[in-house]
Amino acid sequence: MTDDELSQLHAIIEGRVQGVGFRYFVEENAVDLGLTGWVRNCWDGSVEVKAEGKRPALDRLLTAVQRGPRSAFVTNVRTEWLPTTGEYASFRVRPTAD
Repeated sequence: MTDDELSQLHAIIEGRVQGVGFRYFVEENAVDLGLTGWVRNCWDGSVEVKAEGKRPALDRLLTAVQRGPRSAFVTNVRTEWLPTTGEYASFRVRPTAD
């Protein structure tokens, strides 16, 4: 894969990641990196992210979510790399998932 190839990152972030501004932290980082997709809380206490863009930018987003905002405590990040769908026009926060 070259740096110009597009990819999709699907990540589930676990730990103290709700109620600490995590979704807005992800949104700010993704927008700054020029990525599209979404972030949302899940009922089990995790945060889910789907982001599309160039692989170097996705790698930087992954590094950011592994750390999280100052008040978060990330214990695990499950990742899956997928082909892009091109369905996202921007990056946004979505409502909590079922």
